[in-house]
Amino acid sequence: MMSMIGADLLALSVAGVLSVYIRLFFDGQFQPSLYWQLLPLMGLFIVTYALAGLYPGVAMSPVDELRRVTLSTSLVYFLLGSTIFLRREGEVYSRGIFLMVWLLSIVLILAGRTLVRHYLAPRKWWGYPVIVLGAGKTGDMVIRTLQSRPRIGLKPVLVLDDDSNKHGLLHGVPVAGGVELAPSLAQARQIPYAIVAMPGVPRDRLLQLLERYGQTFAHLLIIPDLFGFSSLWVDAKDMGGILGLEVRQQLLLPGPKLVKFLIDRLITLVGGLLVLPLFVVIAVLIRFDSPGPIFYGQTRIGQDGMPFKAWKFRSMVKHADRALYNYLELHPELQQDWVTNQKLRDDPRVTRVGRFLRQTSLDELPQLWNILRGEMSLVGPRPIVADEIERYGDKFSLYTKVTPGLTGLWQVSGRNNLSYAERVNLDAYYVRNWSVWLDIYILMRTIWVVLTGEGAY
Repeated sequence: MMSMIGADLLALSVAGVLSVYIRLFFDGQFQPSLYWQLLPLMGLFIVTYALAGLYPGVAMSPVDELRRVTLSTSLVYFLLGSTIFLRREGEVYSRGIFLMVWLLSIVLILAGRTLVRHYLAPRKWWGYPVIVLGAGKTGDMVIRTLQSRPRIGLKPVLVLDDDSNKHGLLHGVPVAGGVELAPSLAQARQIPYAIVAMPGVPRDRLLQLLERYGQTFAHLLIIPDLFGFSSLWVDAKDMGGILGLEVRQQLLLPGPKLVKFLIDRLITLVGGLLVLPLFVVIAVLIRFDSPGPIFYGQTRIGQDGMPFKAWKFRSMVKHADRALYNYLELHPELQQDWVTNQKLRDDPRVTRVGRFLRQTSLDELPQLWNILRGEMSLVGPRPIVADEIERYGDKFSLYTKVTPGLTGLWQVSGRNNLSYAERVNLDAYYVRNWSVWLDIYILMRTIWVVLTGEGAY
């Protein structure tokens, strides 16, 4: 927790110093020391972050963290700014500096927290040690997930299960015995966190477990039998002693839908004007690199299953289907890879310029036109062709609930390094958990992915 607080204080300090000296560079009509007297107020940010549940920063989704950091930081700066300017000190303090430090604080705090997790999450002392109650399929899935995503901060150290046949090791974690050992082991090893991963257990048995061990652990997380359900925007509600789970269906709320519409149009219009010179450069490169048209349009499936033509810069040679057929004939060992993922790492159809465009995702810039027409969104599922509908199975109905996106969850989660089934699951997760905050998170991650070329080929 102290490392996260330290990272937040450092980010706030850097944001303040940068804002003051950038303003001083352009207009040096004030003394920087005027602002240093506000530094003790950083404690107000830490208190607000603590109240917002941002500490210790464990077991929190990055989307929820983005929301909490943005709202709590904005609230504090709003209160500080209102107090200063209502006291008629607005002539002393610069509004420009307040605006700059507010934006920089949000960006730097999120970046700092990401770096802290990146470097500290693999260390044994980071996060909470966890006892997992249940060594079945759900327990297996929980352990694999926590081990593959150390940023979550929950580290399974013991598993308990009443079935003696499951005792031994589960992904390197000892299955030490029955669940009745939980209190003694938790006390002996000072383990404050337990995960109940037994969704198939009878109701009476589950309630007995919760009553018995609920007083043992400071944190008790229950995995319900609701796999494939919305998991990001779910709140527990007390209805006169009855536990309820409220799922906010953001897709049905007019406010979030309007915000998504405005974000799509404003960013597309402004961004489109800014990249017009880049459009011209890419068009010239494509024309000189290989014969054929500059743009390539392909019929894709959109919202409500309606077809539309998605546009891209051409990145393939003419007669691409024939080139692919001949290549697979010469390399039959790649047939299965193509059938499974519809991708090849060394695709013979891709031109020299096309390879660069794909690695940087610049080939998809013409889809800004599709966004302006309302056929696509900045963020959404990957637009698919009719032949892929069958591969989506029962998740195709989820796909059709939203407009496909220029970028999406699968593009920022590994891109071409993912299997086709993983892409489908990510598209389904996006629809079930959609919110404006999830879109903003994906857009921020997209910038990083494009700059690093992560998973692109």
